[in-house]
Amino acid sequence: MKKERFIPVILILSFLLYPDILLAHHSHATIDNNDVRVLTGVVVKYGWAMPHVYLKVRAPNLDGELVEYSIEMGNPPSLVRQGWSKESLKSGDVITWQGAHDKNKSRNYSTAEWVEKDGIRLGATGNQVDQLEIMPSTDFSGLWTRDDPGGFNPHYLPPKDWPYTEFGQAMVDSFTESSNPMLECIDPGPPKSMILPYPHRIVRQDESTILIERDMMPVARVVHLDRDYPMDEPSVLGHSTGWFEGDQLVVETSNFVADRWGMQTGVDSSEQKHLVERFSLINGGMGLMAEITITDPVYLKEPKTINHYWRKLPDRELVQAPCTLESSRLWIEGGFVQ
Repeated sequence: MKKERFIPVILILSFLLYPDILLAHHSHATIDNNDVRVLTGVVVKYGWAMPHVYLKVRAPNLDGELVEYSIEMGNPPSLVRQGWSKESLKSGDVITWQGAHDKNKSRNYSTAEWVEKDGIRLGATGNQVDQLEIMPSTDFSGLWTRDDPGGFNPHYLPPKDWPYTEFGQAMVDSFTESSNPMLECIDPGPPKSMILPYPHRIVRQDESTILIERDMMPVARVVHLDRDYPMDEPSVLGHSTGWFEGDQLVVETSNFVADRWGMQTGVDSSEQKHLVERFSLINGGMGLMAEITITDPVYLKEPKTINHYWRKLPDRELVQAPCTLESSRLWIEGGFVQ
């Protein structure tokens, strides 16, 4: 028993003398959840980046060969909630991790349920529930995360029941994940940016300005409560004005540029896009609902209204991490069977 535990340590330390690299990237669709392994190795690279955090770890496989594993974890905001930061790991750290292996046993690729260093274990799935006290909102301000009343409602595919124009329908019919602009580190504007699974923060900056910020979105949406506020140049975020109707915050946005996936997953938007968002506090200020009406005659034959929900989170600083083409490449390569 002692001998079996000693061999991996020798292999880990000897990676400096044997720098051969074997890379393999695959998606969760090809992960074998019945093949969960606990492995120990040396961190080669810790990529704190969007769209997902990746680890490269030099470790012995089950045959005792020293190889380089690619380990896919959650996105930075989800990991921050479990105690992670961009300083959590560095090259040369010895770690142990548990994760499901790729179905192709020759590929050294896995997920990570947890990672342990120096006896301290951190989760890596992004599913931990916040434990801090949460205060209800009375004026729409606060930090909010996506909620799905009635069950998880993913946005991985284009919606099929929207009133598309012929042009819009052709885009939906030819959908492929490889066209995702995030793979080129391009962040779409609203409404797509509003329904991504990242926490949003609403800030009443002053009497005439509301900011809508988001994890991993370096530029905030500015909502001008002065409806005559002059427009800047067109942009992916557009020009937003807002006002209150009873208990609702109404935001109207136009002055857009053409935007890849600016409407929904797999559906672009044009310069003619126009949004009306009606925000309402629900559940005693612990929830937020947005009724979003989208008009874009290039892609839609008629306006489409959708509802989106958030739940309140404890206040914290927003998380920003660079999107890297390397991380994006790993993410898209994981989606193809090779």
